[in-house]
Amino acid sequence: MSGDSLLKKGFLLGLGAAVSGKEKLSKMLNEQVEKNELTPEQAREVMRKFIEKGEMKKEEWSAKQYDQTQKMAKDLGLATKNELEALENRIKELETKVNGV
Repeated sequence: MSGDSLLKKGFLLGLGAAVSGKEKLSKMLNEQVEKNELTPEQAREVMRKFIEKGEMKKEEWSAKQYDQTQKMAKDLGLATKNELEALENRIKELETKVNGV
């Protein structure tokens, strides 16, 4: 199994857990509001913080996935976009010199 495939499966597993967690939290908060243990405003605030934390984790996961992909590309000896652009520019310079001479 490739590293990219493993990362994707891990991400989907985490996403499924987050959705399930959000649904369970929403149900629990609704029950607490019904029992007057929380106000609707407090329940919304708890949910907002939960979602906000999830967004932070999503950004953290994206950064980790990007770093892992970059490492894999380097380990495989693949050229980066910047390296390819530098080569293209060098080729254009050399073509200009050859055609101008």
